[in-house]
Amino acid sequence: MKRFKPKISHLSRRTFLQATAALGGASALGLRGVYAQEPEKPAEIIVRAWGGSWVDSLKAGVSDSFTKMTGIAVRHDLTEDNEIQPKVWAAVAQKRVPPIHINWDTTTNATKSALRGVTEDLSDLPNLANVTDLAKPAGLEGFPIVNTYGYVYVLAYRPAAFPDGPPKSWKDLLDPKFKGRLAFYNDGIGFHFPAQVAGGGKLEDIPGNMQPAWDFITKMKAQQPLLGEDPDFTTWFQNGEIDAACTISTNAREARKNGVKIEWVVPEEGAKFDTDGLWIPKGLPENELYWAKQYINHALTKEAQQIWLDGLGLPGVVPGLTPPKDLVGDPSYPTTEADFQRLIRISSKIQVENESEWFSKFKAIMQG
Repeated sequence: MKRFKPKISHLSRRTFLQATAALGGASALGLRGVYAQEPEKPAEIIVRAWGGSWVDSLKAGVSDSFTKMTGIAVRHDLTEDNEIQPKVWAAVAQKRVPPIHINWDTTTNATKSALRGVTEDLSDLPNLANVTDLAKPAGLEGFPIVNTYGYVYVLAYRPAAFPDGPPKSWKDLLDPKFKGRLAFYNDGIGFHFPAQVAGGGKLEDIPGNMQPAWDFITKMKAQQPLLGEDPDFTTWFQNGEIDAACTISTNAREARKNGVKIEWVVPEEGAKFDTDGLWIPKGLPENELYWAKQYINHALTKEAQQIWLDGLGLPGVVPGLTPPKDLVGDPSYPTTEADFQRLIRISSKIQVENESEWFSKFKAIMQG
């Protein structure tokens, strides 16, 4: 699943010094404890990332300040998450050094890797003491991955295309006037669960009976939607090619930053909430493993999260983050229990066991 280009403010000197202190203290108290001295620094570490504003935000919030603190360059590998996965798995199985140091991944994909036994344990990261429960991967022992923020697959729309007011239901997209003017992810991610409800089914029937979802998606197929990845949604909205989309709010917000009149809602059927995280594949040289852990530990500081997630417009896992002004009270930036009640959360275990089948089914319907 690909991602999206915000204008990021540079680190202030004060913020940089605070982040430096946070990392330095964490090193001394935690990871450094098992080493007689600081391990040799590699020339670079490689972090797999999504392109566009996703990698821009990571660079501004985490990677650049990590480099300033350590002198280690950070290279961002934009290989798609589903493409890098088998390469990492093969490297670990063959006891080769993996092609990346850190994988920025969906929690579902990361859970697959954790269950396969290819992830390093991150339980010794000192800054885990300062994160919320959202950081803990559900259903897994320890911390083979660390969730870093949450996000919502909203119904984003151009207000001009909805003169009678915001869409209330995903079913509103079946209006013939939207034929060829809608967009979804090419594997349907984010849409399977609300489609289940919109099709008359129940969330508790997932995964056993998802025929209502497939029936509703078949109806949506007749609308001839565009199918793509995160950067595509921003581009399509900016070019006036679509009127509505099921996409992560980040992509719609980016189009709005670029001057497009765009809004988003959580429809009455709900919207999918999920998380992304960071993990380290097994097989790295010991010194590189140390510095990869330091990178993730730094990503869990308040200073790094504030800048990184301001760019993405997403709620993080460190207490005390300030929401961007344009997202205070926004349904795509849940902070209270009431906010979460409107969102659809399906266990990672169910998603891990069934996601590939759901993706294939969605593609088969759309290509049929």
